[in-house]
Order: sequence, then C-alpha cells, then structure tokens
Amino acid sequence: MASEQHEALGISHVTIDGIEGKLARVELPDGTTQDWRLSSLPKGIKEGDVIRIDVQGGDMDIEIDHEETDRRLALGQRQLNRLNAQAPEGDLDQ
Repeated sequence: MASEQHEALGISHVTIDGIEGKLARVELPDGTTQDWRLSSLPKGIKEGDVIRIDVQGGDMDIEIDHEETDRRLALGQRQLNRLNAQAPEGDLDQ
C-alpha cells in the first residue's frame, strides 16, 4: 500500500523569493528555486517569507514561519550593515 511507503520526512523550510501572477518562486533548502502555485501555499504570503513544511507519515502541514522569517531578515540586515560599514566614504556616483 502506498501509505506504508511514506516515511516521516520531518520539517524543512523554503523561502518565498518572488511572486508573479499565480506563481511564487521558492528557494529550496539546497539553494535551487522552483515555481509553485500560490494556491498551494498559505494565504497572505509575501516575498521574503519563510514557509515551514512538516511532513509526518504522509501528512503535510504548511504554514508561514514568522519567527524564522524575522530571524532571517534580521540576519540579512546585520550582513548589509557590515557591508555598508566597509564601503568607502563618499558618494559612489562621483
């Protein structure tokens, strides 16, 4: 029986890289991207959201992981601040 072949796959995260029309480009844990139908994702997602996917025994739970989204946004901001601190002073357009 097919359900007997399912294993507990556990929890993984994907990041919403962009939304266009009825599709969302998601970044998978291995860094590759795929286009997923918006209808297969939680309502109200936006670019940058982290989606938590929990697969256990053939059942799948999918939701926006607000804590992980906030953590990654803060990490990205810290990295940006470090880069800006290393930039030469003055107007880059000159």
